[in-house]
Amino acid sequence: MFQARPLYAAVFSLVAFSGGLFSASVHADTSQLDEEISEQQAGLPLAELRNFSDIFARIKSDYVEQVSDEALLEHAIRGMLSGLDPHSTYMNKDEYNELKIGTSGEFGGLGIQVGMENGFVKVISPIDNTPAYHAGIKAGDLIIRLDNKPVKDISLNDAVKIMRGKPGTKISLSVMREGEDRPLEFVIERAIIKVESVKTHLLEPGFAYIRLSTFQAKTAIQLRDAISKLVEENGGLLDGMILDLRNNPGGVLNAAADVADLFIRKGKLVYTKGRKENSYFEFNANPEDIMNDKPMVVLINAGSASASEIVAGALQDHKRAVIMGEKSFGKGSVQTIQELRNGAAVKFTTARYYTPNGRSIQAEGIAPDIALKDMMLTAQADNGQIKIKEADLSGHLLNGEKQDKPQQKKAEEQKQTDEIVSKLRSDYKVHEALNLLRGMHILSAAQSSKID
Repeated sequence: MFQARPLYAAVFSLVAFSGGLFSASVHADTSQLDEEISEQQAGLPLAELRNFSDIFARIKSDYVEQVSDEALLEHAIRGMLSGLDPHSTYMNKDEYNELKIGTSGEFGGLGIQVGMENGFVKVISPIDNTPAYHAGIKAGDLIIRLDNKPVKDISLNDAVKIMRGKPGTKISLSVMREGEDRPLEFVIERAIIKVESVKTHLLEPGFAYIRLSTFQAKTAIQLRDAISKLVEENGGLLDGMILDLRNNPGGVLNAAADVADLFIRKGKLVYTKGRKENSYFEFNANPEDIMNDKPMVVLINAGSASASEIVAGALQDHKRAVIMGEKSFGKGSVQTIQELRNGAAVKFTTARYYTPNGRSIQAEGIAPDIALKDMMLTAQADNGQIKIKEADLSGHLLNGEKQDKPQQKKAEEQKQTDEIVSKLRSDYKVHEALNLLRGMHILSAAQSSKID
């Protein structure tokens, strides 16, 4: 239940009535009102509350259109919360129900995590394999218009509500992007958003690539299973791993701690601290490393936020992995959702979280150990000539050895896997991370042989 109930009680005692009765209550002898305020409420800013009630009365009597008491109070509550920080907000009953639907299952939308910046909707990150991701929306984009309507100073909830909708329907977005001198226009078709949290590939024998797109309740369990399958596919223990957290907007705090715990044997993983004593909480590691201390490289960028930063910060502080890429988003606060008696809810920031070494990520982010910009690598053909294979020729003869359907299907699946791995290895950051892993593995093996 909302903790600031005394404030609500005081406000409602001043503004719950309209018309003449409201005016009479406002202009009545305040000494009697002061005597009725309980000791618990005595610390409230009475002058500001009287100012609030005066403004309320003026709007009720002079505003060009009639506005209900309920609407005015909801606007006031929204303003009180949105003025705190970009992540605190009020949700009426319908908005709260929408939030629960969005976090519990499938919904029609674009597939982007957003926040507010300077009155505009800012893209924290697009979610993998969603309409926004395929359309080319990028982390850091500022959405300035939705369906040609300006979004300046509308609430984040209202913006999200506009972007959500029936799958198959379209919406236009006008986006300002750093480095562009004019807005970019996108028309995106809404779809059912299904988030696949863990994706894995074996880049080459011994070296794995794992992509985490979000942090959900079961992400750590899925990651453990995925690594076990990679070990089986590799025919033995892995020599190194790339953990890709780029454009991962975060998710569940406990899931982030559980993921970090998979690779760290002892010590703090993350802790939270706020004004209240019960806001302090710390997560500690269990004595296990499922990678057996093998080298790790973690990829981050400006779209890596919240839970992603917890994992990267923990691995960096414990010197368990090399962090590579760009500085992360810098979302280092914890939000609590508290349901109200009328079915509405408030979401507001209750704590900051800190890395094991006591670093606050809020508005700072995680700085990579090795900074890299986004680039793509392309292979150059020998002497500038394009190589053509027999299979590329029109009317080429078939192999002559008929393949049965299971073999053919297996060959097609392997071809798809090879194409994905090839695309990953053309990613400059993945390419550099793999080179670093090879070097770390060689050095580790050399040191082990000296000890033996």
